[in-house]
Amino acid sequence: MAKKKDKIFEVACPDCGAMIKVDGATGLVVSHTPAPRKRMFEDLETAAKAMREQDERKESIFRQSVEAEKNKEDLFEKKFAEALRKAKDAPDGKPFREFDLD
Repeated sequence: MAKKKDKIFEVACPDCGAMIKVDGATGLVVSHTPAPRKRMFEDLETAAKAMREQDERKESIFRQSVEAEKNKEDLFEKKFAEALRKAKDAPDGKPFREFDLD
């Protein structure tokens, strides 16, 4: 008996555009060629502009964190005063739990 020639199918991935070669007899992937990478930026000027915008955003976030650090002590004092006020207004004694009532 003569051997049948193995069929190999080339399939393009609909998601990423990669080329996949599949053996028809076994159904296994024989090879994979990744899709060409797309350019992020069309030219150098838009890439430089994006870098400057990213640097400005980083600087803004850093300034906000510095301001938050400066005001952290005041915030903790306010939270402590509020918790102290709630503790004074709370009734004395142990709080009731559901299974204590049974």
